[in-house]
Amino acid sequence: MWFEILPGVLIMSTFLVIPGVATAYIHKLSNGGKEKRMCFFPYHWAMMERDRRVSGVNLYYKSKGLENID
Repeated sequence: MWFEILPGVLIMSTFLVIPGVATAYIHKLSNGGKEKRMCFFPYHWAMMERDRRVSGVNLYYKSKGLENID
């Protein structure tokens, strides 16, 4: 019957979801606990470059607050 395909579909969908979820966690671990930032527009890239310059350690994900900017 049609329900005999369900175990195979569940196994395949599980193995297709695992890489996406693992990638999100790997990005979070490698970026100091913050999620990966996306640059869809030039403005976003400019803001990431600004954050990199302001951080003082040349990493965009280690940003300072406004009170720490000289």
